[in-house]
Amino acid sequence: MTRFHRVFVWGGGALFVASLVVWLWWFLIELGTATPWRGWAPLAFDALLFTLFALHHSVFAREPIKRRLTAIPPGLRRSVYVWIASVLLLIVCLAWRRIGGDLYAARGVVRTALVGVQVTGIWLVVRSVAKIDPLELAGIRAATSMASLQIEGPYRLVRHPLYLGWMFVVFAAPHMTGDRFAFAAISSIYLLAAVPWEERSLRLSFGDAYARYEREVRWRVIPFVY
Repeated sequence: MTRFHRVFVWGGGALFVASLVVWLWWFLIELGTATPWRGWAPLAFDALLFTLFALHHSVFAREPIKRRLTAIPPGLRRSVYVWIASVLLLIVCLAWRRIGGDLYAARGVVRTALVGVQVTGIWLVVRSVAKIDPLELAGIRAATSMASLQIEGPYRLVRHPLYLGWMFVVFAAPHMTGDRFAFAAISSIYLLAAVPWEERSLRLSFGDAYARYEREVRWRVIPFVY
């Protein structure tokens, strides 16, 4: 790996971490501040803004697109994806138009219960990505082999526990402003809509093994619902 390649991949990894920190501050602090309701126009804009971020993930995840990225060295492809995704996430946070509104602010036992749901969601997220190499995830280390099919731990509950954990985290905010709810709804709708496409790719990658897993674990994301 050349010096430029090392700088590129480590720079992408640093930007990846920075974008997650900015998102966390944005969701916890910025969107947690209630503002007056500003109408439907900001909601439509924000939905389109998040769609831009989401489409990048969907397009780059498709195998035909991956096969066409021959101009990018294999060791840099993941890093290019990370650079683009991180920039788009920052754009979502910085360009988001405040929708306003204040749905509820839980107190007492209800607040404690909601925090418990969020902690459960964080646990699901952490457990779901536990076997993923963090350097590979950040684009610093290129993938050396095909990932194994995960069917243990939270994957025995639903086939996509990471998405379930995400929904627990964003929908169980003890103080639910209009902006927090809009972000939670928009991002979750995208995840639910993307599952069939993702599972099509998993069937192509793992064949009969994934078909057996689908029979063993019936629910995709939400137990007894979907």
